[in-house]
Amino acid sequence: MSDTPLFQFFRRLLTDYSPQGWWPLLDHSGSNPTKTGSITGYHPGDYSFPKTEAQRFEIGVGAILTQNTAWPNVEKALLNLKAASALDPHAILAMAGEDLGSLIRPSGYYNAKARKLQAWSAFYLSLEGAIPTRAALLGVWGIGPETADSIRLYAYGCTEMVVDAYTRRVLEAEGLAPKGTTYEALKKICIDHLPADPLIYQEFHALLVEHAKRTRTRASRE
Repeated sequence: MSDTPLFQFFRRLLTDYSPQGWWPLLDHSGSNPTKTGSITGYHPGDYSFPKTEAQRFEIGVGAILTQNTAWPNVEKALLNLKAASALDPHAILAMAGEDLGSLIRPSGYYNAKARKLQAWSAFYLSLEGAIPTRAALLGVWGIGPETADSIRLYAYGCTEMVVDAYTRRVLEAEGLAPKGTTYEALKKICIDHLPADPLIYQEFHALLVEHAKRTRTRASRE
C-alpha cells in the first residue's frame, strides 16, 4: 500500500505543506499552518480532537455551513452562533428559522442551511452519544455524501474518506483518477490506494484542498 502512486502523492503533499490540523474549532487557539483560510482553530499534528461533545456538534454544524462556500464565511457564521449562545443543538431547535438564518447569513443559502442545522440538531440529540452510520446521516435532510463523510471522519474519527470537487480536479490533473469520476468511485479509488487510517484520510483531504488553493484550482462544495 505504501508504494502506490496515490500514497506517494500524499507523502509529497505532506512534505510540501505539513500537517493541516483539520477540523478547525472556535475554542482552540491553534493557527492555520498555511494561512490560506481561517487563521485560528487548527491543531496540526494533534489528532485528539474533538475533545468534547460541544466540539463534535460544532464540527457537524461547520460541515453543513461549508456547503457551497469558503471557510472564512463559515467562521463568521459560527462566531455569530457562539455570540448568541446558539452553538448548541437545544438552542438551535428552539430558535425560529428566520432568526437562525440571520445568524448564519455569512455562510450563504442561510434559509436552507437553517433548516439543515435544525435537522442535524434533532438527529444529533437522538444519537445520545452513539456514532452515526453513514446511511443514517444520509437520511438527515440536507446532509449529502460529502457532509456525511466529513462528520464521520472529523467529528467521530471514523475511517471514512472524504472527497470533494477539489479532490477530483487535483487527482485528475495528476493522472491519479479518470476524468468525470463520480463521488463514490473517487472515494473508492482513495480507499483502495491509501492505508485505512482515519488520520491519513483527514490529512489527505485537507492537503488536497490546500494544494488546490495553492495551484488556483477552483471548485465548488457540495
